[in-house]
Amino acid sequence: MKAMIFAAGLGTRLKPITDTMPKALVPVCGRPLLYHTIMRLKTAGYDDIVVNVHHFANKIREYLASNNFGVRVSISDETAQLLETGGGIRHARPLLEDAPEPFLVHNVDIVSNVDIPALRTTSDALATLLVSQRKTRRYLLFDEGMRLLGWTDKATGEVRSPYPHLDPAACREYAFAGIHNISPDIFKVFDSVNVPDRFPIIDFYLKVCADYPIIGHLQEDLTLVDVGKIDTLPEAERICASLLEQH
Repeated sequence: MKAMIFAAGLGTRLKPITDTMPKALVPVCGRPLLYHTIMRLKTAGYDDIVVNVHHFANKIREYLASNNFGVRVSISDETAQLLETGGGIRHARPLLEDAPEPFLVHNVDIVSNVDIPALRTTSDALATLLVSQRKTRRYLLFDEGMRLLGWTDKATGEVRSPYPHLDPAACREYAFAGIHNISPDIFKVFDSVNVPDRFPIIDFYLKVCADYPIIGHLQEDLTLVDVGKIDTLPEAERICASLLEQH
């Protein structure tokens, strides 16, 4: 099975650590975030993993080349231009499109107890998004069947949706957890809506969710931290240590 790890980000909120290393190599429980993500994917059955690179790309290449993870690892090179999440998936098309089943996409800075097999979809969804009930500023909006309808920013009141009269109060609100299971058919849809080279994947989901099923998956016992700031590292260490104890 194929998976993709987003490891190209600049990690600006983790400065000064990321002044000398990419976010993917920031250590948690004595190992880089990238190591933990690869091993979690391997445990879940993924044996063909794509890693995109941009910031300190050579350091990630060197790390991957010097370690044997027991899976195939390929590089999707974005050193010329950081393509954001949607553009990153589109750029990796040659490495992902021939997957016979949905491929998983996982942010490298997410440390969690996600049940990856439960996230996998056998339905006709274009994408299944892991979501959580954590408190945040921006929420994805779903109907009772967990089909994506839109997005809202609680601070500004902004609502984005292909449905012009969508009432956020009538929707289920969940935070996106940075992990999604995607059908290879997404590349044909990219072509049909003429996406640019650089774009966020959430913008794409919001653009097409009226025409293609984008589904939310809520894991009730989800424990997750987005290692986006220095002060999130202790929580990442706690969750990581707990996961290691279980194995």
